[in-house]
Amino acid sequence: MTQTAPPVLRQRRLHAALCLALLAAPAAALRAEPATAARAVSSHAGAAAVLGVMQRVADWQLAHPSSYPEDDWTQAVGDAGMMALAGISGERRYRDAMLAVGERNRWKLGPSMYHADDYALGQTYAELYLQTREPKMIAPMRAQFDFMLENPRDGSLYWETPGVLHRWAWCDALFMGPPAWARLYAATGDQRYLDFAVKNWWLTSDYLYDQEEHLYYRDSRYFSKREANGRKVFWGRGNGWVMGGLVRMLQYLPANHPSRPRFVQQFSEMAAKLLTLQQADGTWRASLLDPASYPLQESSGTGLYTYALAYGVNQGILDRARFGPAAGKAWDALVANVNADGKLTHVQPIGADPKSYDPNSTDVYGVGAFLMAGSEIYRMRLLEGARSSVVVVRNGGSLHRADESVEAPLAAGMAGATGAAHATGEIALLDAATSRIVPSQRVEQGVLFQATLAPGETRRYHVLPRAALPAVPPVDAKAHARFVPERLDDFAWENDRTAHRVYGPAIMRDPKEMLVSAGVDVWSKRTRALVMDKWYASGDYHTDRGEGMDFYKVGKALGCGGLAVFDGGRLHPASSNFSKWKVLADGPLRAVFELTYEQWDAGGRQVSELRRVSIDAGTNFSRVESRFAVRGAPKAGLEIGVGIAQREGEGRYSQGKGWMSYWEPPHGTAGADGSAACAVLLDGRHMPHEGQYLAVGKAQAGKPFVYHLGAGWSKSADFPTPEAWERYVKEAAQRLAEPLSVNIEAGK
Repeated sequence: MTQTAPPVLRQRRLHAALCLALLAAPAAALRAEPATAARAVSSHAGAAAVLGVMQRVADWQLAHPSSYPEDDWTQAVGDAGMMALAGISGERRYRDAMLAVGERNRWKLGPSMYHADDYALGQTYAELYLQTREPKMIAPMRAQFDFMLENPRDGSLYWETPGVLHRWAWCDALFMGPPAWARLYAATGDQRYLDFAVKNWWLTSDYLYDQEEHLYYRDSRYFSKREANGRKVFWGRGNGWVMGGLVRMLQYLPANHPSRPRFVQQFSEMAAKLLTLQQADGTWRASLLDPASYPLQESSGTGLYTYALAYGVNQGILDRARFGPAAGKAWDALVANVNADGKLTHVQPIGADPKSYDPNSTDVYGVGAFLMAGSEIYRMRLLEGARSSVVVVRNGGSLHRADESVEAPLAAGMAGATGAAHATGEIALLDAATSRIVPSQRVEQGVLFQATLAPGETRRYHVLPRAALPAVPPVDAKAHARFVPERLDDFAWENDRTAHRVYGPAIMRDPKEMLVSAGVDVWSKRTRALVMDKWYASGDYHTDRGEGMDFYKVGKALGCGGLAVFDGGRLHPASSNFSKWKVLADGPLRAVFELTYEQWDAGGRQVSELRRVSIDAGTNFSRVESRFAVRGAPKAGLEIGVGIAQREGEGRYSQGKGWMSYWEPPHGTAGADGSAACAVLLDGRHMPHEGQYLAVGKAQAGKPFVYHLGAGWSKSADFPTPEAWERYVKEAAQRLAEPLSVNIEAGK
């Protein structure tokens, strides 16, 4: 709230940041093709200058932490700016600082459940969750918002109404509240959250938005007030909150949402009005219609307007020729208010009278506005100077697609500098909606990244030469595969959801084990961290120490997704463990490896197998592609049985078109280890067979036989019930049947 006194101060615990680090232009910028090198260097120089000053300001703020409580709205705005910076910076410290805030707050929101200021911090929690998928980050927020949906606070928005602050009765609330709901919708796919944000935005708009001036009153107390010049009272920062709120709603409001045109219309109306109110020095004053009465520059409101205008230009909502110079001029004015040490000045303090204040004043919410503005100016400078292609991803299905892997088939000659950069793997992707650099990985025919899309939604991603960017954010490793000679030649693989292993040559010769098995083992996890190497190093992975454990029994069965030739009612698994291995990719988003199984007798036929397994971040399933060489094979080919081991006790087996699922009985003393869950996605017939559930499909010699195997655990936050697991399996099969469409367009 802009005009109210600050809350009671609590101890601030943010640690000082590392010394500021200005980024130098990477040498890669000078290695571009001659025809494009000048453009790459030019765009890099412009973007690098923006990023450099953003980091100076952020580092000053981290080194001079605010005294407001960490769940206060002021901090929440600063955190939103830090997240915008973290999305483009090559430094981890900005996101690390936000993770530390969440941990100290135990991922809880502010003290007042219904007050928008007190759940503004949820915007950062939800964005961190979208990057890490750690359930704890949004669990308290989701529980609170669910309670609010079940127990709504309705009534008049008139300022004197009792409990009015439990509704969005002041314009500042449109930055604090609705974007948090929209981000939780993006994180969960729960339409209720977005419906709440949209409905209540327009209730506030209908009450506070002046259709003639195209500006928002701060609250109902200002309807009849007038400035010294007789004009209506519209606060600069208050309307800045609205414009910033519009941006942050549009970032996550699906393009096909029926209310989006109305949001765009209001955004465009306000932007056109604000363009006429920008002062000669590039800033906006505290009073929009009586700037002479408020002569001081004001950085926080100006930062929010810069953020909005640059966003509008970047999205093609606002005319670049008309609004681009205004955004650039405002940014230059903001940068002029940054001291040499990184302190942002001319930030209007919280209070009832903004007419006079120390020009040297600063505050964390002003820094947040500055960093959000910088993120859009940074993008503007990048796209002005570097040629790009655009990957267009469309979800034509009915499911919310969370962290869906996308492979964009980029060719070297397709878009000048972009294609040339791709030929050497030196590319980066920028999310067109959020201006965040998206984690990506080079794959054989293009680039791999992950997208989250609502049903029917289309999203766009700019593909840029790496040389055009002064920095690329570090990519978290979320997939890993390796040969494990120190543990009897296991081959193991994992991602941020699950882990598996199969058995190699050494265990066949070990006098204690002498195990020959075609089965796939499961390591149950309840952490998003990669744990495989740590668990192997400790040798103690049969005890749950908070991350998970190995309690799955494989033996000589097929385990969770092992395969065998199925002939006349008999299974013929490989007669020896894999003999060769090869890692083709080891993360960060996908791990791929190959295993060779030497020739074995399968009911009179001699069969060998080359198996390629891949696992992507964000899924409980691995993709298996096997090619069989067969001597004496009939023309009809082979039948392959993919199995799930059945356990004694009461489990839950279910099947449907293209899938089968098994929720095991609880394991351990009194079921203390919980239940493992396994599923196979294969379009074939299903049957029980010799203590296993089989999915049976046909394979042709030399051609790929493809299926997916997956595992979950009842003690993870993802699958607390067998119904939750079964629903996930069904949707995984549906996603395979309804793939995303991916197209490449030339950049503009």
